[in-house]
Amino acid sequence: MLLEMEHITITAGQRNILKDFFLTIEEKEFVALVGASGSGKSILAHSIIGIIPENVICSGTIKYKGFILTEEKKATLLGNEIVLIPQNTSYLDPLMKVGIQVAKGKKDKKSLEKVKNLFKKYHMEESVVYKYPFMLSGGMTRRVFISSALMETPKLVIADEPTPGLHKKMAQQVVSHFREMADMGAGVLMITHDLDLAISTADKIVVLYNGEIMEVAKAINFQSQDTLYHYYTKELWKSMPKNGFYHSPIQQTSIEGCPFAHYCQKAKKECTINKIPYFVKGESIVKCLFIGGEKQCY
Repeated sequence: MLLEMEHITITAGQRNILKDFFLTIEEKEFVALVGASGSGKSILAHSIIGIIPENVICSGTIKYKGFILTEEKKATLLGNEIVLIPQNTSYLDPLMKVGIQVAKGKKDKKSLEKVKNLFKKYHMEESVVYKYPFMLSGGMTRRVFISSALMETPKLVIADEPTPGLHKKMAQQVVSHFREMADMGAGVLMITHDLDLAISTADKIVVLYNGEIMEVAKAINFQSQDTLYHYYTKELWKSMPKNGFYHSPIQQTSIEGCPFAHYCQKAKKECTINKIPYFVKGESIVKCLFIGGEKQCY
């Protein structure tokens, strides 16, 4: 297993941002983490690579290739085997030319030639090498981040909301690059609120609500709501344009038990007061008391 996360809880003050989170990613596997804004997606990406704010506390176990991912190991692996493609374009140095940044400060002919070849691969002209970040469009900046990741041979790629602000065709192109990385052997975690894009490219989808996993399912299961099990996952499915663009007035709440209980048509009193276990249902993992799961897990 490339990446294993177990019982991850992230808190800021009295607030739980993530609660008892788990995740596995194998080599050549593309996993999409989907959920509404504020559900805890981005802080998860930052916790893996160790750049969470000082007032945020992360507990639980993170393993990389079977070994505990310590802060020392993160420092060694980050930028080499483990790469982050950030949401925020401010990660680029505004005072340094893009090509030099992608080459990690190297200016020799071999390094710059590799940058040019990567830019060409992702449909950018050679002149982009000599431009500053403010001269790039949003789509070009995303492709620069991808090129930077491929300067090495990454084993784990974490893409944090890579498509906001991009038109549909460009967003599809960006996500197709992550699919390509997975096909080349990397494990890919894409954090997104765009379920349609996730379904079209990922192998597995993790559905997050209010900092807790509601369901983990294969992307192919999202072809029909009949192969999805949690009520929240079904609501997400119905909200997609091709499925009627149905919108239900759902707000994230903080309660004991299932955080979605107030909106679930199957909910009973025990859903709001008891800790809800995860059950295996076919090849899916679901946080629900009433899905007829085969066994408990996590």
